[in-house]
Amino acid sequence: MTQPLTEEERATLKGAAFGAVFLVSSAEPGAFSMIKESLAASNAFAGTTGLVRELLTTGGLPRLPGGSPAEVPATVLPALRRSVEILRSKAPDEVASFRSAVLRATEEVARAHDGISPSEAAMMATVREALDAAG
Repeated sequence: MTQPLTEEERATLKGAAFGAVFLVSSAEPGAFSMIKESLAASNAFAGTTGLVRELLTTGGLPRLPGGSPAEVPATVLPALRRSVEILRSKAPDEVASFRSAVLRATEEVARAHDGISPSEAAMMATVREALDAAG
């Protein structure tokens, strides 16, 4: 049974998903590649369904975490864990969809420009661990 999400919970889920994409994209910087990677992430999120699609494709862009590249994971990774906890509590049938959407988007982002680099692969593994570590 799905319970309504608060605006704060919606913001957490959207920020976590886009933050994960940002982490992988930032692992291998480059202006041109970031454009291709943004499109890849958008396409991955657009391919979702139900509540996850609504959360990730409607409204404005989330506020991405600030700080140095080393500080961003300290914000995004706990948000990913919290997102899974929120969904387990309020929309358990959407957990797998959210997890899949985030992982698919990070993979698409990594593949978008010259394939998956070792630094992107490492960040993708970190994102996967955060999603799996929740609750």
